[in-house]
Amino acid sequence: GDPLSAVMSRFLMEDLEEKAISIAPAHIRPMFWRRYVDDILEIIKTGHTQQLTDHLNTVDNTGNIKFTHEEEETNKTIAFLDMNIHHIDDGSIKITIYRKPTHRDQYLLW
Repeated sequence: GDPLSAVMSRFLMEDLEEKAISIAPAHIRPMFWRRYVDDILEIIKTGHTQQLTDHLNTVDNTGNIKFTHEEEETNKTIAFLDMNIHHIDDGSIKITIYRKPTHRDQYLLW
C-alpha cells in the first residue's frame, strides 16, 4: 500500500466519527469514545448498542466502512486491544492484561 494510506485513513475516520456523533440522536450518543486505528471503545446506555451500530453504518455513503460491536460479557468484562476492562458495580473500572486463550507464555530466545 501507499505510505500515506494510514494517515489518510486516520483523517477519514476522524471526520466520519465527528459527523456520526454530532448527528446521533441524544439517547444513543456515547458517553465515552476512544479509537485506536480501527478499534473503538465506547460507553453507551444499556440497550442502545445495536441502534448506535446501525446509525454509524448509515453515515458512510460509500458503504466501504462497516461497524460491528461487542458487548460486555456476563461478568462485565470486555477485551480491548491488549487489555481486559472490568466494569465494577460502583462505576469504576479495573484493567488487566488480556491474553488470548491460545497464549502459552512461550517465547523464543534471541
